[in-house]
Amino acid sequence: MMMLPFGNWLFSKAVCLKAPYFSTIKPYIKELKPGSCKAIMPKRRAVLNHIGTVHAIAQCNLAELCAGVMVDATIPNKTHRWIPRGMNVQYLQKATSDLSAIAEIHVPAVWQDKQDLIVPVEIFDNGGNLVFHADVTIYITAKKAH
Repeated sequence: MMMLPFGNWLFSKAVCLKAPYFSTIKPYIKELKPGSCKAIMPKRRAVLNHIGTVHAIAQCNLAELCAGVMVDATIPNKTHRWIPRGMNVQYLQKATSDLSAIAEIHVPAVWQDKQDLIVPVEIFDNGGNLVFHADVTIYITAKKAH
């Protein structure tokens, strides 16, 4: 889908239909491949806090989106499933522009049952400054045989 005209835009909308809360940040998934996801979130009034910077929880939302979409594109979906289990975050600088997120992992050769996968996500402002870091814990389990 990403190679079709409007493919990234349509894919981003489809993700938001599947998980509607993500639509609150109007994300755009720029790149997705096994082990990597890059997404952007525009700075707009709806994601600002009382001091005019991008709200911390909007950044958490972007981090979870990026980590989750990447994991979904990476794990063997026929045999495994996943769910976010936690997130440790660091707010490093005020976020005052559109934001770009990157979630990247080394793809394991073998996926285990009942494992925690720590997905680091970094969020940058338009100037390339690192403004936010999250370690998203994703719980991966083998699907039950039917």
